[in-house]
Amino acid sequence: MNLHGVASAAIGSVNPFVAATVQISTGYTTNADGSRVPVYGEITIDAQVQALTYNDLVHLDGLNIQGVRRAIYTNGYVAGIVRVDSKGGDIITFPNGTLPEGNTWLCAFVLEQWPDWCKIAVTLQNGS
Repeated sequence: MNLHGVASAAIGSVNPFVAATVQISTGYTTNADGSRVPVYGEITIDAQVQALTYNDLVHLDGLNIQGVRRAIYTNGYVAGIVRVDSKGGDIITFPNGTLPEGNTWLCAFVLEQWPDWCKIAVTLQNGS
């Protein structure tokens, strides 16, 4: 059962979903000089941005993830850092003015993953 689908309609009347672009990490390429360049695919999602819960903050603190952070709920899947696959976290970009802190956020950690939706912790990137 997709409980997020049931609850998001009620929550959306107070905190609406916003469109965002996700750059999905597909790994990296290696330049002739040996430097690595990340490679991304791009999709559009509807995301609902919320504050992190106390338990989320405690969990992220234990991972030593610092910075301006938010929780994002979205249908589908957005990935954090997957070291064994040599993939970085996905990058989520919101339209200008959507969030007061900035537009570009890194998916630092997947807090909840279900077949139909996920909750991710994101960290602001360079105030952009």
